[in-house]
Amino acid sequence: MSFNSLPPIFVKKIPSYFPWVEQITSQKPLELLRHTEAALRQPTVSTLVPILPAKISENLQIASQNADVTWQHLGTIDIEEISDWELRSPRIQVGLSFVGFSALMVIILVLYLHTLHPHLTPIAQISKYWYQYVWFVCLGVAGMFILGREAMRPISRK
Repeated sequence: MSFNSLPPIFVKKIPSYFPWVEQITSQKPLELLRHTEAALRQPTVSTLVPILPAKISENLQIASQNADVTWQHLGTIDIEEISDWELRSPRIQVGLSFVGFSALMVIILVLYLHTLHPHLTPIAQISKYWYQYVWFVCLGVAGMFILGREAMRPISRK
């Protein structure tokens, strides 16, 4: 694909010290993501609609239209204008989600082992299922690091 065949809006000149290089300027990240998602979703929906039952087909088309509207709205957001203060709450929620999911999965693993494998000693349980313990504990530690980093971050409402 030649850069000369692209519309001029997508081609940006590189500074003069690289005169032979042209670069495709990207759209805003969310616009690019919207177009990529639509390029994958629309052919899939058009392929599935004829073979699905009428009710499911209708629901799939409605979901696809809702996705278009949502992506249209998200495409207008400029990521560069989002401040660090506005991202504080989502970072805390992600950290808490990591910690909570980790704790929940460790409890489920322990419950599973005590219910379905009561004959195993605690050492045998850990030796047989050590990698699940490690994954869940590491996820919790990652969540604690996210929360700790957020707690140490200076608060400035800019």
